[in-house]
Amino acid sequence: MLRAERLVFTYPSGPKLEFPDIRCQQAEQVLLLGQSGSGKTTLLQLLGGLRKPDAGQVVIGDTVINRLSTGTLDRFRGRQLGIIFQTPHFVRALSVEDNLLLAQRLAGQSSDRGRVAELLQRLDIPQKASVRPDQLSVGEQQRVAIARALVNRPLLILADEPTSALDDKNAAQVVALLSEQATADGATLLIVTHDQRLKDKFSKQIHL
Repeated sequence: MLRAERLVFTYPSGPKLEFPDIRCQQAEQVLLLGQSGSGKTTLLQLLGGLRKPDAGQVVIGDTVINRLSTGTLDRFRGRQLGIIFQTPHFVRALSVEDNLLLAQRLAGQSSDRGRVAELLQRLDIPQKASVRPDQLSVGEQQRVAIARALVNRPLLILADEPTSALDDKNAAQVVALLSEQATADGATLLIVTHDQRLKDKFSKQIHL
């Protein structure tokens, strides 16, 4: 379902990063561990089509995403990928519900309020639909970020350091939510992190 092969990326005046090959099956849940500075976030950006590699390829389903044009890649990413960034960003002037509806429209999908309501219910924040994101707690914002990543029923969910700023209890809750929601939608989940607390929660691990 996800294949990354012989990926190489070089920053201007920076190091040349060479990454191990990655293979994930549909609905598989994988932990990618690496220390700070090992290129974890860069790798996630390559897998998500946010950067293009200098060499190698990323294949999602049957699509080699680094060969797509910018517009086609944007549409593919919006429909097939759910990306959870280390720090969630929302449109502050919009409510939680409207942020999720916006994610649907940006992916070229029709608005589906039923899907939005379903996700907010699954994540135990249905009462926050009309609230602006900046009025939420950090934990609630992360739940909204998970909902946004799932709203278009993606094939693949990529999460960048989702627990790094959390205490043990909240870290465990976030990982459980990600795992449960990926399972519910049959999506592949790849968590990229340096957080050693997650090692015991994933049978398949990749180390940078």
